[in-house]
Amino acid sequence: MRAKDNIILNKSFEFALAIIDLYKDLITKNEYVISKQLLKSATSIGANVEEATAAQSKKEFVSKMSIASKEARETRYWLRLLERSKLVNQDYLIYLSDIDEIISLLTAIVKTSQSNK
Repeated sequence: MRAKDNIILNKSFEFALAIIDLYKDLITKNEYVISKQLLKSATSIGANVEEATAAQSKKEFVSKMSIASKEARETRYWLRLLERSKLVNQDYLIYLSDIDEIISLLTAIVKTSQSNK
């Protein structure tokens, strides 16, 4: 599968770019702690998806995609915390919507891959 056709690879990469922009905005508003956690987990999603595309076995593929799924869930946690705490007044709905879509895709990929063992 070519990279341009890989939906989860593209979505996780574009999401990471959006979170980098959000991170830059948050630090200008003096939010350093949660924003850093968010940046780490959000960029890790795509990194693990990228690694999964080069997996040497189905087991390795499932493992990397599972890690990406966990990172996505952690990312959702940090976004929800930012939203509910109102540390920085911002609209987080687009990010929450995007991460929910990424979680759904990753969950489907992991479940399908595990059932095809």
